[in-house]
Amino acid sequence: MISIVIPTYNEVENIITLLKNLTFLVNDFQYEIIVVDDDSPDGTSDEVNKYMKFNKRIKLITRIGRSGLSSAIKEGLIFAQGKYLLVLDGDGQHHPSFILDMLQEIKKNRSDIVIGSRFLNTSKLEGLSKKRSLGSKIANKLARISLHRNYSKLTDYLSGCFCLERESNKKFIRKIEINGFKFLYELLSLSKGNLMVNEVPLIFKERKFGNSKLDIAIVWDFLISIIHNFTLRLLPRRAISFGLVGISGVFVQLFITSFLVEILLFNFYNALPFAVIIAATSNFLINNQVTFRSERLKNSALLIGLLKFLIVASLPVIANVGITTAFYKYISADTFIAQIAGIAIVYAWNYLASSSFVWRKTI
Repeated sequence: MISIVIPTYNEVENIITLLKNLTFLVNDFQYEIIVVDDDSPDGTSDEVNKYMKFNKRIKLITRIGRSGLSSAIKEGLIFAQGKYLLVLDGDGQHHPSFILDMLQEIKKNRSDIVIGSRFLNTSKLEGLSKKRSLGSKIANKLARISLHRNYSKLTDYLSGCFCLERESNKKFIRKIEINGFKFLYELLSLSKGNLMVNEVPLIFKERKFGNSKLDIAIVWDFLISIIHNFTLRLLPRRAISFGLVGISGVFVQLFITSFLVEILLFNFYNALPFAVIIAATSNFLINNQVTFRSERLKNSALLIGLLKFLIVASLPVIANVGITTAFYKYISADTFIAQIAGIAIVYAWNYLASSSFVWRKTI
């Protein structure tokens, strides 16, 4: 039996055509198709529900209050019953015929994973712009150097289309962190070079309907994944993200302080509290968009969250100002070094307290 898992969000104009093409291709197999939809507001789940009446081997998981590509794939794979587990995007850009090639490859060579690659010599990229293609190639190079050398021969570590042999992968599937940038990359990282992985060429078509899900948050996730892997996965992903956002807050604080002192001629002692509060607000807004986006606060909850964040940060803010002032007054009159000394104490407290109090999420 083969299980095909399709994560979807706002793919109402693409999903039925994809399902029809897939059922035609795998009609001679014992199969199930599992659509995992993140409660799409465009009615994707409704359309799949209607189509399920004509084919009982199509199943639907509509997720309420849960979202994210990697978590959708993980949920679908755990639910699946097949010996071979196939994953492909729901946007229709991956030509369905590659499924047969993947099944043949995984059976013939007894592979653990077969990837549908966009970057083999015989692959066809009809729907990838030059800018996206260049970005994907750069991302793949970074992925290559961060993964085990046994996977260095691969060409597409970030593919959305792949086939897994269930038994050899199930322990890794359950360990994958749901906020990972790409499910396949996380799987390869966790396996530490112990899986046999091969590739087949992929035809990547132009998207006919809907919009790409690639945004700044996805790029941010990739950066976090790379750092997470380079740190041997010892630091929590969110701690890394929170730390990077904190670094941006350092620059915000330094800029605001410099602006108030150099341009508006504030006294350094008077300028510092304003700079610290503005930097804390900046950190909150960025963390809300990237680090905690699955629990993203909106509308009135955003304002309440900001107030909570400032309360959480108030003790280290006071300490920041106090230590910075003392360092500036008694140790060094260098405003840059003085501020860095103050900033250094706030990270751990803010991360731990914010995770549980502001966004109410365990670390």
